[in-house]
Amino acid sequence: MLTSNHSQVKNDNRLSLSSLRYLPRWMIFLIDIFILFISLYFAFHTLEKLTSLPNYLPIEWKYVIIIGINIFYMYILKTFAGIIRHSNFVDLQKIIGSSLLTFGTLLLVKYIVFWVYKFTIFFTPLLIFYFIISSATLLVFRIVVKQSFNFIKQINVTTNKKRILILGISDESVAVAGSILENSNLPYELVGFLTKRNDSKYAKILGLKILTQDKFLNKTKEELGLEGVLLLKDRLTKEELDEWVNILLAKDLEIFQSPAVQEFNKNNEIKIRNLQIEDLLDREPICIQNEGVKESHFGKTILVTGGAGSIGSEIVRQVAQFKPSLIVVLDQAETPLHEIQLEMEEKFPEINFRFILGDISNKHRMEPVFQKHNFSIVYHAAAYKHVPLIENNPHEAILVNVLGTKNLATLSCKYNIERFVMISTDKAVNPTNVMGASKRAAELLVQALQDVTEHATKFITTRFGNVLGSNGSVIPHFKKQIEKGGPVTITHPEIVRYFMTIPEACELVLQAGTMGKGGEIFVFDMGEPVKIRDLAIKMIKLSGYEPDIDIKLKYTGLRPGEKLYEELLSDDTKNLPTPHEKIMVSMDPHMKFEEIEELANKITKAALRRDQLDVVKLLKKIVPEFISNNSLFEKLDK
Repeated sequence: MLTSNHSQVKNDNRLSLSSLRYLPRWMIFLIDIFILFISLYFAFHTLEKLTSLPNYLPIEWKYVIIIGINIFYMYILKTFAGIIRHSNFVDLQKIIGSSLLTFGTLLLVKYIVFWVYKFTIFFTPLLIFYFIISSATLLVFRIVVKQSFNFIKQINVTTNKKRILILGISDESVAVAGSILENSNLPYELVGFLTKRNDSKYAKILGLKILTQDKFLNKTKEELGLEGVLLLKDRLTKEELDEWVNILLAKDLEIFQSPAVQEFNKNNEIKIRNLQIEDLLDREPICIQNEGVKESHFGKTILVTGGAGSIGSEIVRQVAQFKPSLIVVLDQAETPLHEIQLEMEEKFPEINFRFILGDISNKHRMEPVFQKHNFSIVYHAAAYKHVPLIENNPHEAILVNVLGTKNLATLSCKYNIERFVMISTDKAVNPTNVMGASKRAAELLVQALQDVTEHATKFITTRFGNVLGSNGSVIPHFKKQIEKGGPVTITHPEIVRYFMTIPEACELVLQAGTMGKGGEIFVFDMGEPVKIRDLAIKMIKLSGYEPDIDIKLKYTGLRPGEKLYEELLSDDTKNLPTPHEKIMVSMDPHMKFEEIEELANKITKAALRRDQLDVVKLLKKIVPEFISNNSLFEKLDK
């Protein structure tokens, strides 16, 4: 039932449903009791005209007994607790249930009285007639209120609401549709369902038409009279999602996404959002052996370097779920470190954390950290990663990516850390830039340490492609450009990249840290690479714009050190399978520790001198496959 505190009028002089409020439950209860009195009165007076009723009990007492028992069962079943405008089958069941229990109890009372006192207090046809009238009236009351509310919503539909279809006719699709129809505040007008099935073309659901795919394909956007289509992404396979997205984008329709029904809030409200490019790039996550991962972290002391970054912070979040005794989060970025501290203290108040501001290239700063804490696992995510910046500042890459890694790795050996897990990059394979080459040098260094027999530490490396939503990645960059009206800048029309989600990447890190025996480089089957131009076009279309008309595409040329495609395995390596079909081990060539240590010392000295040419020349000696591309260092390759 609905009431209004104030009469509110919109700009179009129509009744605003936002002004309507729910009646208190006690008021609904009183209305139901009134309906019971009217029903009993009608039953009495109708039967009195048809036949004479026994009068062994005053009629007032009959009212009290019948209505009293009915009220008792209505209170027990809470028939008044539901919001009438949202009445459903469960609410109707409660009403029928209370009426049946009342009828049964009254019959029992009638026969008990007859057996004991030998007279009839209730005429059975009266009880049957009362049961039918009261049940029907209570049900009709709720149906009328519900339908009236829906009618009011229909006449209040404003022209600025987007006309949409919902994809699918499953129970979940119908539940989402019902929630949309009941929520007048949503800026959408649901006009029907869209399905591939052809057996439902003449049926209707919730009074709305069902449009089959063949009819949908044969009509234009204008003929359909639509602005968009709502998807339930979790109900679609990757192939089905891609198919429908391509169809809808070709028709210039907006694509919306609904959460699963179980994610609706307590008021059954639904939060619809535009489909994002991340939703299309999501893949089925890797199967993680959580028990093994949990066992290796439970009660342990863990260090995460670069713990305020995209990957490092997610590692911290996932490790915290396994109840370690202490997580030390280390980073040199003050503000992001403060932010992750606030987040962790709120989300995991039962976990001990320590947040350390420090630079991994400063060994004198790092050693006290290792001395103070008896670490079991070190997750090394700290690194400089932006290719153009590093190409212009190669000495900084050496100080962080090489010297910093060397400091952490040697300290791990010195203090008998069980496992050292380093995050590397696909740019380390056949590198064409300083950043990738510096990460490959770090890989060689930790692999060489593994071969030193007196060291007990297990050194494990994981390689990733691009992660969705990481700091400085292409997708957030494109989003900002689209919001500004373009242009969207792409370095080359043929450039391609692999993508994975941040949680997926970090699950791989944790799994590698558990299953690694030492010395491995784990790589992930990342599926098919994505052409960045296609990515940009889809992002523009998903934002409701037309590429090269509303938002221009601009090609800027490859950046220094950038290549068209990335690799996860170098050409001359072998990859071995693991128990996980999507995880492989890359058998890259090793260097002796004495050799890599000497070269690392030399390149560190060159970096401290800020001698860029000498730095890159030594880096090419450490990583012979490093061939500069679109860079001023190409002359060193001649």
